[in-house]
Amino acid sequence: MGEDNRLAAVVALAQGMAAAHTPRECWHAAAAGACRALDGSFAALSVWERELGRLRVLVNVGERAPDEEEFPEAEAYPVHQFPEITEFLHERWAGGGGPNAWVETAEGPAAGRPGYSHQRVAALRRRGRGCCLVAPIVLHGRAWGELYVARAVRAPVFDRADADFATVLASVVAAGIAQTERLEEARRLAYTDALTGLANRRAVDVRLDEAVERHRAEGAVVSLVVCDLNGLKKVNDTCGHAVGDRLLERFGSVLSLCGAMLPGALAARLGGDEFCLLAVGPPADDVVKAADELCRRAGELELGEGVACGVASTADPIGPVRSARRLFRLADAAQYRAKALRAGRPVVAGREGPDDPVVRLADAPPPERAERRSFRGRRGL
Repeated sequence: MGEDNRLAAVVALAQGMAAAHTPRECWHAAAAGACRALDGSFAALSVWERELGRLRVLVNVGERAPDEEEFPEAEAYPVHQFPEITEFLHERWAGGGGPNAWVETAEGPAAGRPGYSHQRVAALRRRGRGCCLVAPIVLHGRAWGELYVARAVRAPVFDRADADFATVLASVVAAGIAQTERLEEARRLAYTDALTGLANRRAVDVRLDEAVERHRAEGAVVSLVVCDLNGLKKVNDTCGHAVGDRLLERFGSVLSLCGAMLPGALAARLGGDEFCLLAVGPPADDVVKAADELCRRAGELELGEGVACGVASTADPIGPVRSARRLFRLADAAQYRAKALRAGRPVVAGREGPDDPVVRLADAPPPERAERRSFRGRRGL
């Protein structure tokens, strides 16, 4: 491959990783771009999990063997089988060298000296490949993992120039991974409540809109639990805000635990003493059961005065739900009624007959009841 083609391949690799929206897309773009750039038949990207002492494969692309999944769940190798990722690199850096790539071939010694070579060779033979390039990926000055590119048995064997080019590609991959990690961290912070570690209001906005769209398109059951933690102001005033924060954290853990009763449910803190659970799929009765458990556990907390909890589900007789706003207003109205009644159990919208007070309250014209919260995406009711 000429210099111009290699430069174009580097640019294409960088652009592919920059266009990725998720870590998986980033990993796939890295492996696929390197495979094309080096004219390989197969490529893989692996991460070194130091705490587990293993190399875990993140993605396999190209001509995969029967035992190679594109995004494997459990393909990992003890790092002692490939010590170059630790010992070899450390020794080379200590001597002033860099993390250069190297070539292995299926003709190498299958049971040679102790170390990594025979493991690579055995893998090449087992999977019908002729040679491979291994390029360490270095991130923040530390070995992060490796890029692996292989060619078929009858293809030309990689040479020193290919190995040097693979080293360049690995540095581009490292930059792309670093950028993806930064974006993921920013995304996590944007959708996470800093105090409790639960999802935040923005995350609920997005997920609830998506859930209601699924309900309208597919009939999916969407249920929302809205709750206010009672007694927080009293705790803050008498014990201090640090103690109040601990109460919020403790209740957040209880909410998360009860949310785990509903597969895929989102547990969130809306702000202040307001929390919610969003479930898509589970039957309404299962959601009410989880909310009932939430009330019970909240009442057993050492601090606070329990929780006021309201539930609204598209599976109950609450009328058509065409917007996230209406479902939220129903759950909010149920919570408002639970607080007014000092109920120790959740109030569920639509379960008190044709003239259900919660539904009536939620659907009252704005002048009669100012809406306590506003959600983004105000589509028609």
